[in-house]
Amino acid sequence: MKSLTRVSVVAGTAASAVLLLSAVPAFAHVSVSPEGVAAKGGYATVNFKVPNERDDASTTKLEITFPADQPLASVMTQPIPGWKAKVTKAKLKKPIEIHGEKIDEAVSKVTWTADGKGVEPGTFQKFPLSLGQLPEDADQMVFKALQTYSNKEVVRWIEPQQKGQEEPEFPAPALALSAADDHHGGAASDDKADADDKAEAKSDGKEESASDGDSSDTTARTLGIVGIVVGAAGVAFGVLAGRRRSS
Repeated sequence: MKSLTRVSVVAGTAASAVLLLSAVPAFAHVSVSPEGVAAKGGYATVNFKVPNERDDASTTKLEITFPADQPLASVMTQPIPGWKAKVTKAKLKKPIEIHGEKIDEAVSKVTWTADGKGVEPGTFQKFPLSLGQLPEDADQMVFKALQTYSNKEVVRWIEPQQKGQEEPEFPAPALALSAADDHHGGAASDDKADADDKAEAKSDGKEESASDGDSSDTTARTLGIVGIVVGAAGVAFGVLAGRRRSS
């Protein structure tokens, strides 16, 4: 009987432990997501979301390093109260061409430093960036993020996600890129608009021509009926006049 009781206690403890572990939330990490869509070859506004995972320290600094093999010529920060932003550029080994202009340097890093309380325990902060022109031949951009706390601790979110494997302990923020949209194509969009306008004008022309044809047919029919009525009246008048003369 005692052995059964012990087994029950052990089983109950194990079950409680499983429930307790399953109730513990996964640790949050620095992530990046677009506002709307981040299309290949286009421009996008993205947010780096930084949660505070410490109970006794605030996040006071964030460094985002850009992939060197996917250079971006345009990176703009948005003012954030209580934070100062610094954009660092680096020379490119091979210049890139954007809108017919050759670019020999690109943004390599953006650093935000708190001049206030920073990201306090139990809160998070979004750090927005305007990026472009996004790569045309890639499905994602992987950044490296360093999160510094007020107690001098640095958490390095730099581990890329390997396909088919579990998420790493300190995953690097990855921005998924969607298929190119015609709205970002400029010339292609304009050509389509011109074609639509021409098709609409052609359709209007056909409708107008058909309307004119219908109007002409109606007028001709009306005149024909009037002619018949007048002719019939003339014949009737002639008959009556002949009868009067014969009488």
